[in-house]
Amino acid sequence: MRRREFITAAGAAIGWPLVARAQQSPMRRIGVLMNIAADDTESPGRIAALQSGLRELGWIEGRNLQIDYRWAAGDVGRFQRYAAELVALAPDVIVAAASPAVFAIQQTSHTVPIVFVNVIDPVGAGFVAGLAKPGGNTTGFTLFEYSISGKWLEMLKQIAPRTTRVGVIRDRNPTGIGQYAVLQAMAPSFGVELRPIDPQDASEIERMISTVAAEPTAGLIVTLSTLAAIRRDLIVAQATRHRLSTIYSARFFVAAGGLISYGPDTLDGYRRVASYIDRVLKGEKPADLPVQAPTKYELAINLKTAKSLGVNIPPTLLATADEVIE
Repeated sequence: MRRREFITAAGAAIGWPLVARAQQSPMRRIGVLMNIAADDTESPGRIAALQSGLRELGWIEGRNLQIDYRWAAGDVGRFQRYAAELVALAPDVIVAAASPAVFAIQQTSHTVPIVFVNVIDPVGAGFVAGLAKPGGNTTGFTLFEYSISGKWLEMLKQIAPRTTRVGVIRDRNPTGIGQYAVLQAMAPSFGVELRPIDPQDASEIERMISTVAAEPTAGLIVTLSTLAAIRRDLIVAQATRHRLSTIYSARFFVAAGGLISYGPDTLDGYRRVASYIDRVLKGEKPADLPVQAPTKYELAINLKTAKSLGVNIPPTLLATADEVIE
């Protein structure tokens, strides 16, 4: 064999394993529609959790996986526009963060596999037929069960026993109403009267919180919603300004200066969603993957805020906290 022919043959032989590996691990594509903004302080952690979960399962961005991100920042128009953009890219699966993202994608396509994360009530919202058997093209991970809403009232009475009127910030959608319904059912047993707060913009948040704060022995509960997440800095600032004892639904409120939060570990949902992405990419259908509930809840307390508000945190509550900010 001539030298040139030998080199050509050797080069081809060396290339065979690489070709085989490429055929075994083709580039797959997923879309991610986020409900918050790209520059939100929570965004890097959520993306890192998703990528970490995927890496553990062998999916490496740039090697065998392409990820297209879109950031709706709580804007209805963006949800619709970005859902259409992602579907047009023909991804193998789309990750939908929170209810507005799921709704927008389902309105755009009835066939693309959807795996949602941090959705409150997928059955009540009509996203799936049932938790055990979702049906259709959608499944994923819920954010919490409505029953924990009662925990917020219990904690509020622990830190502010004289509270008799409680403003509840919620979204005007089934999940917001559902959280409020649980609070309303439990309110009499805690001796409190609820005031729903349904803001649509920043000015309404300021006005409605001011109205609640004008009442004697008032407190505040901030339920889980995209609106509250997007406007958390404003909500925390207004609650602090009016010296309202406030219970929040997620840790990132406390990181922003809020008093106390109790709710699911929102980053854990992004780590766990990788397992369903992996199963869909390997051929399983969302209809056959049961919706899963959170496995981790966390209590966070901001002692600096407590001191500024003159709130005494009971030692029993401090002892059970997962995070204390001093």
